[in-house]
Formats: sequence, C-alpha cells, structure tokens
Amino acid sequence: MTASASTATRGGLLSAALLLLSCAAPAVAAPTDAFPGNHLYLTVTKGDARSSDTRGTLLLCDPPQGHHHAAEACAELAAADGDIAAIPAKDVFCSMVYAPVSVHARGEWRGRPVEYAQTFSNSCVLAARTGSVFALDG
Repeated sequence: MTASASTATRGGLLSAALLLLSCAAPAVAAPTDAFPGNHLYLTVTKGDARSSDTRGTLLLCDPPQGHHHAAEACAELAAADGDIAAIPAKDVFCSMVYAPVSVHARGEWRGRPVEYAQTFSNSCVLAARTGSVFALDG
C-alpha cells in the first residue's frame, strides 16, 4: 500500500467516523408547552384495523374546547384525574351487534402523560365506558 493510499484510507475513515458521530446526536424534543394545561388528542376509528373511517380532534380543558361535548368530557376527566379507564361506566343496555370502534388518546393531564387505546365492540359500549370523551359527533 502506498503512502497516498494509506493517507486517503485514513482520511475516509475519519470522515465516516465524524459523520456517524454527528448522526448520533440526541434529538431535540418538541416543547411540551405547545398546548398548556390539560389536553388530549383523540381519535375514533369505526370498523376494523383496515378502516379509513377515522376522526380526530384536540380536546383542550383550560377552557373546555375541541368537540361538541368538551365541557362534559373535561368534567368527566377531572373527576377521574385524567384516567379514561377510571371514568365510571354508565348502567345501560347495549345491543350485542359487533361493530368495532377503536379509540386512542394521547396528551397530558396535570403534568402527567396520558396514553389510552382501546377497541370496543360497538359505539354504545364505547359511550357507556368512556362517557363524553370520545363523543366527537355533534
């Protein structure tokens, strides 16, 4: 190996190492105060996993806004300390028709991250278990 080939090889290795190190820098997180206060991004998908019938909205609770039942949803979330699974189930009778509805919520409540995902057998069961939180229709 000649001296120039050896120098070129070392230079190439040094460049590759610097490139790898620059790519390994930690990512900068998005500011968490983009939506101050209690907020959740909600999605509702009707049908199976291949369905394209998905609706979503941002629910803000300081003051309540985001969908037609925002005040009720924020009150229910406040009573459950932001835990959607802790919202008391309503005592209703739902049909046994299988029409799956999948929901997802992601956001922050009192400074804590919230992540919730669930599939319900139909929209009646969804409403009975989650109250107004996912009631995105008017």
